Amino acid sequence: MTDRTVIALTGTDRVDFLQGLITNDVTKATDGIIYAALLTPQGKFIADFFVLGQPDRLLIDVASDVAPALAQRLGMYRLRADVQITQTDLVVSRGTGPAPEDAMQDPRNPALGWRAYGDTDISDDTDWNALRVAYLIPETGIELTPDTYILEAGFEALHGVDFKKGCFVGQEIVARMKHKTELKKGLAPVQIAGTATPGTPITADGKPAGTLYTVAGDRGIAYLRFDRATGPMQAGDATLTQITD
Repeated sequence: MTDRTVIALTGTDRVDFLQGLITNDVTKATDGIIYAALLTPQGKFIADFFVLGQPDRLLIDVASDVAPALAQRLGMYRLRADVQITQTDLVVSRGTGPAPEDAMQDPRNPALGWRAYGDTDISDDTDWNALRVAYLIPETGIELTPDTYILEAGFEALHGVDFKKGCFVGQEIVARMKHKTELKKGLAPVQIAGTATPGTPITADGKPAGTLYTVAGDRGIAYLRFDRATGPMQAGDATLTQITD
């Protein structure tokens, strides 16, 4: 796949440096791969990515569209830490068929298959849009935007946040949302009767109820106000119902 960029962090402080910034526990990536995000101090989304450890560096697998902004933000936090931030030439591949040697299982959900890092793209022809809808997997620039709170986007279920690791940027807001009453808004799967275009506002009894994002067949991912999503909803000419099982 060509829409991913791999950033390398080197230097003796790389683990401690990243540990204090991102939502997941970096020490779990020293011999594996984790999914995580970097947030603003107000708890809003900046970027989501994978972190994998190698003997002399950490690699960050991130959407190419946000890679420059992520590298710049990490550079702002670097200060006097012994950390170097560089872009690599590694190519990210992914698939759901037989995993190649040295591939790593996607940490968000086993159904998402494997990820591999090398010189060439060996991705298979998986329908990732349909898979994302089936397993409620948000994507940068679609469901994940600068207005996103990660718990509303399902990051806990996707193993993208660790509440025991200690502080990270935006942690106070995330923890407050975790420990208050149930979320009132968030991503949810919907059944679609009719034709609906991604980005269409959703209404229920004429009141705003959310937005439709990704569509695959007769199902989609929507951001909903749960108190208004208890029955049939409308998105353009289509009728939507929240899938709750």
